[in-house]
Amino acid sequence: MVRAGKNKRERTGKSLSLILWFAFSLFALLVVVVFVLVQNALVVRQYRESTLDMLEEAGEAMSEEIAALGSSSTRLERRLINIANDYGLTVTLFYQNGQPIFNLTDQSDYSAFAEFLREMRDSGAMSSFYVSEQEGALVLAQAVTVDTQPAFLCLSASMQGYLDLESGLRWMSVITALVAVVLAFVVSAFVANFITRPVTEVTTRAQELARGNYDIAFRKDYFCAEIRELSDALDHARSEIAKADTMQKELIANVSHDFKTPLTMIKAYASMIREISGENKQKRDAHAKVIIDECDRLTMLVSDLLDLSKLRAGVDGEEKRSVFNLSEEVCAVAERFSYLSETEGYVIETDVEDELYTEANKERIAQVFYNLIGNAVNYTGEDKRVRVRLYRKGENARFEVIDSGKGIPADELDTIWDRYYRSGASHKRPVSGTGLGLSIVKNILLRYDCPFGVISEPGKGSCFWAEFPPPGEPDGEERRGMRRSKEEA
Repeated sequence: MVRAGKNKRERTGKSLSLILWFAFSLFALLVVVVFVLVQNALVVRQYRESTLDMLEEAGEAMSEEIAALGSSSTRLERRLINIANDYGLTVTLFYQNGQPIFNLTDQSDYSAFAEFLREMRDSGAMSSFYVSEQEGALVLAQAVTVDTQPAFLCLSASMQGYLDLESGLRWMSVITALVAVVLAFVVSAFVANFITRPVTEVTTRAQELARGNYDIAFRKDYFCAEIRELSDALDHARSEIAKADTMQKELIANVSHDFKTPLTMIKAYASMIREISGENKQKRDAHAKVIIDECDRLTMLVSDLLDLSKLRAGVDGEEKRSVFNLSEEVCAVAERFSYLSETEGYVIETDVEDELYTEANKERIAQVFYNLIGNAVNYTGEDKRVRVRLYRKGENARFEVIDSGKGIPADELDTIWDRYYRSGASHKRPVSGTGLGLSIVKNILLRYDCPFGVISEPGKGSCFWAEFPPPGEPDGEERRGMRRSKEEA
């Protein structure tokens, strides 16, 4: 005996909640890292550009003062120092041989730097000014003329403020990243759980459904439209499976009864022939006829079951399609019921329009007519009247079978075509059948994509109808594809 625990399927793969949590956390971490890197890069660039603009602005102001005052004026020295102090810079003014013009810094020898600047100027690499970064400072040098002598003006801005800012931003970025990652882990865990909870709940209920619990109901109030649609689809599947399971059990019971009864009679009458009527020809023939009739009934039941199985599976052998006269076929099928008029008093009225054609399997369509007329005969009222009509409706030919029976309750109209359905209404059955006729009709008409249905009210009888397209019309998948194309257009 298999233990109940083994019925539970083992989970394979990663949990959706874990995947979402990891994805959200990784995304948050990447956002923080990118933000920090971009922020630092922008700060460096902005600080350098701002400092360079300040150096250029201060350099232009000093160049104007040098051109206006010259080196002999002590006023020039004060002006240069004042400008440098205003911008927070260090200023140096020296001739091209490296000799300082004013002793504005502690350094007294600029010969090496002057030689480098001369080479840059002579080679044309120093168009108007030269910028370099030296020992944590941004240096701007430009050529000037002091009292007709070539000289160089050098301005230096300390980068220590930027270095301090960069260090502070680095620590702030690290702290911000840690806090953001922790928050991302926590928030993503809640979000992932919130998103996956409906999926987990639907999965659990679906597993219960798979174990045969058809009483379970799927919720319809989920926040996500896709989950609601999935829940609706599973709930519909549950109701259909439950209905099919119930009908299957009824079918087994009905078919078992239909098989058991004729088999019992065959056995009983065979025993009677052997023990009682073996020497009496009249009784023997009567008993043998009963056996033959019951064998025919079993053959009919098996044949209908096989036809239904083939139609449902779509393996009905080679399709024999042809153009044939519907009017003649309806009349021929209706004529097969004429013996009921003579023996049972039934009235089969026919109202058939001439020269109506379709293209299909002639034998299958004849089976549709026979099953529908036979069903009407079995369920018609006390007047034993059945009306058969065939007429043109638009481009199609419409076939109708109308009886005067008790009608069909509204809640059963959608189930009478099911292959396991059997009406609870009492009726006489002058036409032998198996109870599978309407299901066979449904599957044949669906195969040819023919519209069909039933119109019925309790106490007023029923009208079963079907429509057949004229020859040359696209059928089946072609018509459905054309309809889809028109809808998309």
